[in-house]
Amino acid sequence: MTRKIKIGIVGATGYAGVELVRLLLSHPYAEIGGLSSVSFAGQDISEIYPGLRAGLSMELSDGPEAFLSDCDVMFASLPHGLSQDIAKKCVNAGVFFVDLGADFRLESEDQYSEWYGGGFLDKELHREAVYGLCELFREEIKGARLVANPGCYPTSVALALAPVLRASLIDTKGIIVDSKSGVTGAGRGLTLGTHYPECNEAFSAYKADGHRHRPEIEQTLSKVAGQGVQVTFTPHLLPVNRGILSTIYCDTTVDLSTIRRFYEEAYEDEPFVTVLQDGEYANIKNVRLSNACHISLHKDSHADKLIVCSAIDNMVKGAAGQAIQNMNILTGISETTGLPLTAPAF
Repeated sequence: MTRKIKIGIVGATGYAGVELVRLLLSHPYAEIGGLSSVSFAGQDISEIYPGLRAGLSMELSDGPEAFLSDCDVMFASLPHGLSQDIAKKCVNAGVFFVDLGADFRLESEDQYSEWYGGGFLDKELHREAVYGLCELFREEIKGARLVANPGCYPTSVALALAPVLRASLIDTKGIIVDSKSGVTGAGRGLTLGTHYPECNEAFSAYKADGHRHRPEIEQTLSKVAGQGVQVTFTPHLLPVNRGILSTIYCDTTVDLSTIRRFYEEAYEDEPFVTVLQDGEYANIKNVRLSNACHISLHKDSHADKLIVCSAIDNMVKGAAGQAIQNMNILTGISETTGLPLTAPAF
């Protein structure tokens, strides 16, 4: 490929937005053509993130209008409710749109209204949106114009359960998902709960009575299983910067060696997904700063429970890395281009 892919990023100074910038600077076919940030419009992004100074100097605009006409792909990393108008402008202009927010993830407008407020501004546009969990819906992503980048928790859970749901090896009722996320999952905005003295040396569950990612998790798992799936989902705030570990408990009467075979067959050609060996445990340290997902399999024979552990970096495979993986599919280049497969050793 000789021509560069011109990139625009809306919401470039949030954690996921700046992670996009960091990764795209190492992408051989990408050229960042414009960045926007309402909070920091008029400033250079390297003033906000000095670590970028060696790689990028670019003034932030207050919206994508200044660079939309020059883009091939637009990424939006915005709070829910703010992507729909931009998405429509991009699609109408022939620009691929990858939304890292929640506006296009849920297929049901009623569910969207319940969990996020508001509604679908353009129902036809929402029907066109493709859910961008690359390993599960790659064929749908090819040829799409609008991709809903999955949430971080849903990514870790769907990759962990897809092989056994497709093969009907587990009971679709009684699934328990226990997930832990690093503090970056809460975003860059300041809150008491993410204030350093509050979260350091602390560890607690939150939103156990209902988290916004639960309907997204159930929607994806139900689609994979071909029937309705309900989960009990409890997220926890882990006092680290980045990473998600999901530990999932399912009822099964199938032996672990049979289950392992289905996982290995499902992911043998997936460069970003590794099924660990017996006795190994998924660990967020081993996926940090990479687009990888590590899955470990365990069987509690006493209770006939399958225990699946899934580790991802919430800022990479759970956000910016997966968004770039989607871009690679949309533009017809190798899916692994510009994306780190391995984590630092320490």
